[in-house]
Amino acid sequence: MFTAKNLGEREIIKLFLKYFISSPLDLNFFNEDVALVKLSKGKIAVLKCDMLVSSTDVPPGMNFKQVGRKAIVSTVSDFAAKGVKPLALLISLGLPKHMLKNELKQLALGFASGAKEYNVKIIGGDTNESKELVIDCVGYGVCEEENLVFRWGARPGDILASTGEFGAVSAGLKIVLEGFKASLSLKRKLLRAVYMPKAHLKEGLALSKIKAATASIDSSDGLAWSLFELSKMSKVGFVIRNLPITKEALIFAKLNKLNPIELALYGGEEFNLVLTIKRGKWRKAVEAIEKTGGKLYFLGEAVKGKKIILDLKEEKGEVKPLGWEHFKT
Repeated sequence: MFTAKNLGEREIIKLFLKYFISSPLDLNFFNEDVALVKLSKGKIAVLKCDMLVSSTDVPPGMNFKQVGRKAIVSTVSDFAAKGVKPLALLISLGLPKHMLKNELKQLALGFASGAKEYNVKIIGGDTNESKELVIDCVGYGVCEEENLVFRWGARPGDILASTGEFGAVSAGLKIVLEGFKASLSLKRKLLRAVYMPKAHLKEGLALSKIKAATASIDSSDGLAWSLFELSKMSKVGFVIRNLPITKEALIFAKLNKLNPIELALYGGEEFNLVLTIKRGKWRKAVEAIEKTGGKLYFLGEAVKGKKIILDLKEEKGEVKPLGWEHFKT
């Protein structure tokens, strides 16, 4: 008998979609980061719900304020990947009856902090009792259809890029979940990457404005899995010629005799944008990101085929389709 664990998150989603009747108003892109509904005059309503469950999504040591903020970041990051500004949030809470008043206050402060950071309003929600803390954050925004960046627009020759470096969160999770070692200062930096993730909203909006990106996804399920999603949707392969890894992740990997490339590829929860950029707009894209205070990192290029190939000085080979998946990971 198949169970949720046997199926995994993605097969469960496919199962449910079989029984849904699509509306003539939606764009039917179920494999996108967000849901899309056509409005009038070329406008698109953009919606996203993202659930956080304490037992599976909150790493040891994360305080309630950080938990509240992370719930906001997770939702905003999906808007960033589409180049859309979220306008409003609804937050539904499942709260265990033993939660202390101060813990609830810290959770609220986290919501407020995240909303302020990304200039989005919390306009309502729902509250219920549950066995453990559950947060479901729903985001809403509106954009012009022509400005949306999907997962399926990459073409051979496009430049593969990211808005951040990789490996720090993967290393930090190995410390808190598996007991790996690090110096006090290194541990502090890696745990900050885990507890204080960042949504690259300014970067996503900047690239949408200049229409430089042909496809985009966030890396919350891991870089490798994000690349396979872009590959599947765009029907292209990728050659990775550069892999930006944080200095802290490199030090951690050397200290613990781990492969830093695997830390960068097969981690998760980093929320970098992984994009393909029109080759003719690369310089303009780099400048646009720099104006936001960010940085655009060259990873490689899109090619014909389906494979994702690692072509680095340190390592060569085929990337595995691995990443975070609820029920299986």
